[in-house]
Amino acid sequence: MSVSPPRPKGPPLNALRAFEAAARLGGFSSAADELCVTAGAITQQIKSLEAWIGAPLFERHAQGVQLTSAGAEVAADFTAAFDDLGRAVQRMRSKAGARVLQIATLPSIAQLWLSPRLPAIRRAYPDLTFSVTALEAPPNLLRSGFDMAIFYSDAAPSDQHIRLQRDELFPVCAPEVAVGLSKPSDLNNAVLIGDATWAQDWDMWLDAKGGVRPGPSYSLYSLAVEEAVQGAGVLIGHSALVAAHLVAGTLQAPFKVRIKLDQYLSIILPHAPQSGGIMPGLCQMLSQP
Repeated sequence: MSVSPPRPKGPPLNALRAFEAAARLGGFSSAADELCVTAGAITQQIKSLEAWIGAPLFERHAQGVQLTSAGAEVAADFTAAFDDLGRAVQRMRSKAGARVLQIATLPSIAQLWLSPRLPAIRRAYPDLTFSVTALEAPPNLLRSGFDMAIFYSDAAPSDQHIRLQRDELFPVCAPEVAVGLSKPSDLNNAVLIGDATWAQDWDMWLDAKGGVRPGPSYSLYSLAVEEAVQGAGVLIGHSALVAAHLVAGTLQAPFKVRIKLDQYLSIILPHAPQSGGIMPGLCQMLSQP
């Protein structure tokens, strides 16, 4: 008789991770996006997990998938388990003194707001390397490995969610364009520059009922800002993203009306910053105008 008999194998960790993500997000495609794999890979991982337990975890329908009763009963347990694993990994990196700080943020925030602040931050923390990744949506910080995210958010302030400034909308343009704008109705004769991500900006500022006259639209807000600086038209400015141009005089706000939005430029952290660590000081630096 063998003194080291083979032991039953547990399910692969990747299969459990695929199940948890699909259960939490409500679909295989959403889970694939979060885990940076294909929907087919998620399907195969969950099939292997269902084969291992001998029961289905999802009902497949033409419109998507839905948890079975067995899957629904355990989904919250796996979410809590992976959250705990994420916290443990974050603590491990913190205790090990990780010297690379990973930041996730919107492309527009990265280019127009964060980039000008990086030189001062690097001088203040010369032993740290700062890595910036541009994403269209905030990542799950307990799952993705990022140390910090900077996005617009309407979440309530907390130790893990630090509001920097409220977002405001108002038209901006080059000085030579501003000369011809004394009242909002003058915009009827102007080129209105739009951004594909924030397609409703003009509607919100004008309180339009049937939409505004279409103009050039850009998929990168930073490109739209640059076009406005070059005199191509009038753009709706997000206060934090055009502040540097307003100070420099390369853009002007021809009207006094500003629309305050229910969202704030915010720092999002995976856990409350520890006293004595770098996060409190770094957040304080980023909070400066």
